[in-house]
Amino acid sequence: MSERATQVTPEMYARVFENHAEGALILEDLVKKFHRPAQLSGGIDAVLNTFHREGARSVVDHIVRQCNLANGVDSDE
Repeated sequence: MSERATQVTPEMYARVFENHAEGALILEDLVKKFHRPAQLSGGIDAVLNTFHREGARSVVDHIVRQCNLANGVDSDE
């Protein structure tokens, strides 16, 4: 494999998760399952649950951020 083929780019994320029909469905499913708000009640269990949710959410956020970069959208705006 060449060096160029092993480098993952934001454009690759966009092709897989936005331009490919099945990829778009998968991203939608990931967002539904893992992009949930923090749990605000329940003491220490809620805190631990929120940390768990944030870990899963960070993966979805990364995919969306890469797709945004490929489309010229600055995620920090």
